[in-house]
Amino acid sequence: MKDIAALVRNVPLFQHLKDEELMMISSLFIERKYKKNSIIFFEGDTGDELFVVKSGTVKIYRLDNTKQITLTLFRTGDFFGEMSLVQRGFTRSANAETLEPSVLYTLNRTTFFECMERAPTLCMKLLEVTMNRLRKANEQIHDLTFLDVRTRILKTVYQLSLDYGETKQGQTQIAVKLTHQEIANLVGTVRESVTKVLQELQEEGTISVDNKMITILDMPTLRKKMPS
Repeated sequence: MKDIAALVRNVPLFQHLKDEELMMISSLFIERKYKKNSIIFFEGDTGDELFVVKSGTVKIYRLDNTKQITLTLFRTGDFFGEMSLVQRGFTRSANAETLEPSVLYTLNRTTFFECMERAPTLCMKLLEVTMNRLRKANEQIHDLTFLDVRTRILKTVYQLSLDYGETKQGQTQIAVKLTHQEIANLVGTVRESVTKVLQELQEEGTISVDNKMITILDMPTLRKKMPS
């Protein structure tokens, strides 16, 4: 119980809760374990659960014909599936799949609404979170529409370093293993383009890549490449 409460306390949706409210809602989560490349749900599935990532990595993606477009990645402490809590019968707008063995906590819609009755501020927090993610989606649409492929790749690497970076001795390692194809799916391009740009960044000493993990060696230079 304490492990769940400690994790849930860091989830933005629940950070404002009082200790007794936090313990109450933490007791209602169910733990689920997934192997690597496990499908959590498909686009179009009826959704009635919120997911919180205890460990591992989950990618959210859509399919455009045979092309996969990754919308975002979730790691420890992140949550997803909140849209299904808003309306009964709401279907999933994307697919969710694990990139590595993962442990998730789940909370179903009925239980969440019971929690809102006890902690009404959850409703406003859910609306706030939903709006923030809508703004992020709008930014992704803008990037896909107006930025060239090279700039999108650079921005994605930079954003990954902000979201998942672990800094040691002035260097920032993106703490998630991603193939060139998986990065291409995030950017909305082909693998060859990602390989070319990453190779250029390595040759100029901006990044290094080892065992599918990118380390930013020269963050100031990478920042300068970002669109103003």
